[in-house]
Amino acid sequence: MDLVNELIPHFIEAISSEKGYSDNTCRSYTHDLEEFLAVSARLSGTNSSGLGIKELDGLSLRRYLGFLHKKNKKSSIGRKLSAIRSFFRFLVKRGLMEVNPAEAVSNPKTESPIPVFLPVDEVFRLLDSIPMNSIADLRDRAILELLYSAGIRVSELTSLNVFDVDLERSVVRVLGKGKKERIVPVGRKAIIAIKAYRESLGKKSGLELNKNGPLFLNLRNGRLTSRSVARILDKRARHCNISIPVFPHAMRHSFATHLLDSGADLRSVQEMLGHRSLSTTQKYTHVSMDKLMEAYDKAHPRK
Repeated sequence: MDLVNELIPHFIEAISSEKGYSDNTCRSYTHDLEEFLAVSARLSGTNSSGLGIKELDGLSLRRYLGFLHKKNKKSSIGRKLSAIRSFFRFLVKRGLMEVNPAEAVSNPKTESPIPVFLPVDEVFRLLDSIPMNSIADLRDRAILELLYSAGIRVSELTSLNVFDVDLERSVVRVLGKGKKERIVPVGRKAIIAIKAYRESLGKKSGLELNKNGPLFLNLRNGRLTSRSVARILDKRARHCNISIPVFPHAMRHSFATHLLDSGADLRSVQEMLGHRSLSTTQKYTHVSMDKLMEAYDKAHPRK
């Protein structure tokens, strides 16, 4: 078997089962590799379904990257190149390719954008603006309190089950990227909000609170989606006139930035966020450094 399009499913199965890549990552890799084959075939005047391993070399890769540079951002090119590099590595490991031509190609340099976050008073205003009247209000308050209190990803939040939250110890068990489990502390206000939501839900819907199942439910008592959480946050943010667009990840950015601004240890924040690399967590120190420089400029007698 040396037709490349027939090897992609085997590669996707490998990164899913052996490395624990998420379904979203597997779909992205599949799309990127199929695009690479289609463009490479078109540029060489052949059919992508008949493209062989020997036809994928450094020249075909450079042609493809030249094509990408015409319409893609550097971050997108880097992601696509990462998928190709991993695929070629898979082929080399199985003896189907002698060398990995993508190893000699470095990712395009990109500037790391400073994460969008809300000031502390804006986060408090957002959370305090949500009443605790209806089940929907209680649920939305609990969701946003937990996003900010634990700094978890929205996909991690929607995957939570009832038994993942230890209300007595004030911790939550999260299954993060690569199916890696971690325990994250949760603040008192978030715990109170979760308790209020689940107790009210049990009384009005008849759901048994001591049974496992999705922690946060939609109106049909099904599991909430990430898109639903994004809509909830957008609605609540617009209701209290927050000036910048607020996405679920902004709550995670706010969590990390506020902890570091208050003197939290970088490695502790890395652990709570579930980052594999400390450099990923360090992007939040740029925000703190900006504040530090501002304070220096205002206070130092000899600038």
